[in-house]
Amino acid sequence: MALDVKWIDGGREPQCAPDPRYPEGIDLCTEGVHCTTALPYPARRCGWYRIDCDQCGAVVLATTAGRPDDPRSIQIPCRGK
Repeated sequence: MALDVKWIDGGREPQCAPDPRYPEGIDLCTEGVHCTTALPYPARRCGWYRIDCDQCGAVVLATTAGRPDDPRSIQIPCRGK
C-alpha cells in the first residue's frame, strides 16, 4: 500500500480564526477498511491535499487553511480493487 500525498496551493491566506478545539490539528477518520497516512502539518496556507492510493485507486481531497486546526492525518476508505 502506498498513499501519495500532494499539496495544491490555493493561493490565499486564511480569512478566519482557527477552531480553538483543535490547537494541534485534526485527524480525519473513516469507518470500515481504510489506510492511514500522516499529512504535512500545518499546511503553508489555504489549499488542498490530494491523496491517491496506488493499490485501490481511491482519490481523496482534504482542504487546508494554513492554521493550527488543519488536518494532520487522514484515513482513506479502501475501494477494494
